[in-house]
Amino acid sequence: MDKFRELKNLYLEKLNKYIPIVARVHGNHPELREVQTLFKAIYQKIQDSGEEMPDLEVEFLKLREITTDYMVPEDACETYRAVYEMLASLDKAFFA
Repeated sequence: MDKFRELKNLYLEKLNKYIPIVARVHGNHPELREVQTLFKAIYQKIQDSGEEMPDLEVEFLKLREITTDYMVPEDACETYRAVYEMLASLDKAFFA
């Protein structure tokens, strides 16, 4: 869980900034709206948990499902790729 905390500190604010932009720019990928909704839930649970480990199992499992295990579409920009890479890293660290 130490890796998760480390990655959370590195990625959380970046994801909070990037996900809405990627969802807007890549509106032809409707799954991004759901990614945005799930990330908002993750973000809120992390904020509410303080130093405790939040329960994010449901959100990460759903993210895997809707992103096909964080597979980046061919037409994705660098920021889109970065978002999926950061989410995948957080997911992996959470379940480690």
